[in-house]
Amino acid sequence: MILSVYTDGGSRGNPGPASIGIVATLGNREVLTHSEAIGVATNNTAEYTAIIRAMTLLAPQIQDFGATEIRFNSDSKLLVEQLSGRFKVKTPHIRALYQQVKVLEMSLGIPISYQWVERAKNSYADDLVNKAHPTPKR
Repeated sequence: MILSVYTDGGSRGNPGPASIGIVATLGNREVLTHSEAIGVATNNTAEYTAIIRAMTLLAPQIQDFGATEIRFNSDSKLLVEQLSGRFKVKTPHIRALYQQVKVLEMSLGIPISYQWVERAKNSYADDLVNKAHPTPKR
């Protein structure tokens, strides 16, 4: 069974106050939602942090879920292409996050894939990003 994980990260400014959102489903059952402010970061750092946090939160439960594959869905084309090996990672601080993801992939012990989705199909994770860092009222 495929564990589908939708992640999003964003910042108010680039860099600026940043947050992440994660939604994981197994079949029709939601197994994880997570929303968190992560301090000041760039959008790309927030996107990578969302993947890292999702892997970390899901790792202790993978066997219990009976998942045979994890599919990460993101509206960040750069993140998906880098983690899929189609784009090079040139920025040093992103390279460190990339390497952290690759170590976590190995520890999960099941096949992992990354898929780009339109922003509209990632709205739940996006809502969780905004929940963690709401737009200030003017």
